[in-house]
Amino acid sequence: MENNLIYTFRIIEWVVFCICMVGVLYLLSFSFASLFSLIRRFPKTDYLRKFLVIFPAYKEDNVIIDSVKSFLNQSYPKSYYDVVVVSDHMSDKTNEALAALPINLLIAKFDNSSKAKALQLAIDNAKDPKYESVIILDADNTVERDFLYDINDACIFESTIQTHRTSKNRNTNTAVLDAVSEEINNSIFRKGHVNLGLSSALIGSGMVFSYRWFCENVSKLSTSGEDKELEILLLKQKIHISYLYYVYVFDEKTQKSSGFYKQRRRWIATQIYSFGRSLSDFFPALFSGNTDYLDKLIQWTLPPRILHVGLIGVIAFTLSFFNMNMAIKWWILLWVLILALCMAIPRANWDKKLVKALAHIPLLAVMMFANLFRIKGADKNFIHTEKEYNENSYRSTTDIPQK
Repeated sequence: MENNLIYTFRIIEWVVFCICMVGVLYLLSFSFASLFSLIRRFPKTDYLRKFLVIFPAYKEDNVIIDSVKSFLNQSYPKSYYDVVVVSDHMSDKTNEALAALPINLLIAKFDNSSKAKALQLAIDNAKDPKYESVIILDADNTVERDFLYDINDACIFESTIQTHRTSKNRNTNTAVLDAVSEEINNSIFRKGHVNLGLSSALIGSGMVFSYRWFCENVSKLSTSGEDKELEILLLKQKIHISYLYYVYVFDEKTQKSSGFYKQRRRWIATQIYSFGRSLSDFFPALFSGNTDYLDKLIQWTLPPRILHVGLIGVIAFTLSFFNMNMAIKWWILLWVLILALCMAIPRANWDKKLVKALAHIPLLAVMMFANLFRIKGADKNFIHTEKEYNENSYRSTTDIPQK
C-alpha cells in the first residue's frame, strides 16, 4: 500500500514537473530570441496619413491634461491628426481645461465605466473616411515629438502595431518591479515573438489599428480586457501584429502595492476569461494553420511569472527535505526560469533600484496568490488604478531600456 502511494506521488510529481517545464522552455525560447535585433526599421515615406488619436480617461484628473498637452507638441502636421479625449467621471475644472485645448472632448457618464465603452463612444462620434489609422493611448501616456512620423512610416507596411510601452517613473519599489515586469513582457511576448515571425502581444495602450478595421470591430468589445479581445479578433482574422521596439510610449507605473494588487487582479481575470472564451477555437486554429492564434492560447495558459517562480521554488524547497534526488530537477528548472527572466530584462533596468526592490517580491507574490481567489467578475467590472502626475518622472531617449 505504501509503495503504491509513493508510486502515485511520483507520477503526479513528474506530470506537474513536465507542465512547469513546458512553460519555462516557452519563456526561455522567446527570451533568447529577444536578444537579437531582427525587427526592421521602416523607411521614411513622403506620404502622410490621417490619424485619430483616442485618450480614454476615467477619473484621470491628475494626469490627462499634461498628457494631452504633451501629445499636441507632435512635429507631425497638425492638420493630419485629431485628438479625442473621452472624459468619464472627471471634474468640471478638468473638462474646462481640456475644452480649451485644440481637441475633441467627449464627456461620458457611464453607469458601469469601461475602456471599451469609451472607445466605442469615440468611434461613434468620429466616423469619417478621412482617417486611415487609429491610435489608442492611456490618460497618463506621453510620447516623443516624432512619434506620429515613426508610426506613419510603419503603417505603409503594417496595419496593426504595438509600440514599445516603457516606464516613465521608477520612484518606488513597486514601480521598479512593475517597470521590470513590463520590459520582460516586451522582450518575451513582443520582440521575441516578432523576431520568430509571430505576432506581438497587445498591451492596452500605444496600439495602432487600421481605422476601417477598428470601426468594424470596436462594437464587439465587452469586457475590461479590451486588449485581449482585440487580440482574439485580430488573430482569428489572421492579421499580423507588428512591434515597434524603437517607438516609445512612456507609461506611469503603479507606485503602491495596493494598486499593483488591483491591476493584476484584473489582468489575471481577463487572461482566464480570454482563454476560456477561446479554448473552443483550438482545433479550428490547428487545422487551419493559424500559428499566431495557437501561440496566443498557449501564452494564456502561463501563470503570472511571480507565481511561476514561487510555485517551482516552493516545490524544490519542500522536496529537498524528503528526497534530494527528486528535488534536483526542480532546482535546475527554477534556475533556468530565473535565467530566462534575467535575459529579458534590458541593461538599463539593472541598477541599485532593482536590487533594492527585489526584497519587495515576496509581498507582491502573496498578493498575487490572493488575487487567484478574487477574480470572479473582475473581467466585467472596471478596476481603476489611480495615477499621479510627476513632472520629473519623464524619461528621455538617453534613459530608456535598450537591449
